[in-house]
Parts: sequence; C-alpha cells; structure tokens
Amino acid sequence: MTNWDLSGGAPISCPSHTPLLLTFDPRTDSMSKEPSSNLESAMQMLIKTFHKYSGKEGDKYTLSRGELRELLTEELGNYLGSAQDKDAVEKVMNDLDSNNDGEVDFTEFIILMGALTVACNDFFLEMPKKDEKPEEAKKE
Repeated sequence: MTNWDLSGGAPISCPSHTPLLLTFDPRTDSMSKEPSSNLESAMQMLIKTFHKYSGKEGDKYTLSRGELRELLTEELGNYLGSAQDKDAVEKVMNDLDSNNDGEVDFTEFIILMGALTVACNDFFLEMPKKDEKPEEAKKE
C-alpha cells in the first residue's frame, strides 16, 4: 500500500510495505531526515521542487498548466529552452497527463524527470571524451 499523503507529515510508505524513515511537510518545505547520499538528496530535491510549484493554482498535489510552465522555465530552462513556448508546454502537458485530468500529479512529474534524465544520459554517452576524436567515440 502506498501512502503519499504529505500534508500532515505522516510517514511515507513504499509499495513494498517498508516504511521510509522520513516525513515531508510541504508547509515548511522540510524533510524530517537529512539525506546521507547523493541519491537521497536527489529524491528529496525532486519532492521539494514539485511541491514548490504545485498548489499555487487549485489542487496542492498537482501542477496546472501554468505551474508546469513555471517549473519548466525556472528549473529546467537550460535544458528545455523552449519552455517559454506555449505549444511546447501544451505538448509536454498532454504527453504527461495520462489520466486526462488537465493536471500533472507527482507520478506524472516523475515520469517526465525520468525521461529527461535518460535523454541527458544518452546525450552525454554520445559525446566524445576530451582526449578522443569524434570518429573514435562512435566505435565504442
């Protein structure tokens, strides 16, 4: 059973029924436990960033089109230069909004972040290393 009610600082449970030893309070934007690894820090940052933008318009647990546009522009502007483009944001929104409710929930947001991370990884894998020529990189 997944318990993602973050409003009252209740413990979060993952699908394996193993309780996570942290709580998140979106009112204070704080986690109860400091991360001990880079991956834990990244996970906490994803949660905090989502909640920084969610709820400004309507439901506090989803991103509206405007909130998504603001998040993409402010947080991913270097990677998604076209986030200012209304059509680009609309396409991202339509692609992410799997349940067609006109909003992006946390799960849909994480799908976007995963896809962007894969795309960035693929991009960096295709880049030649500093000490090799472009044709050598293609042979690997």
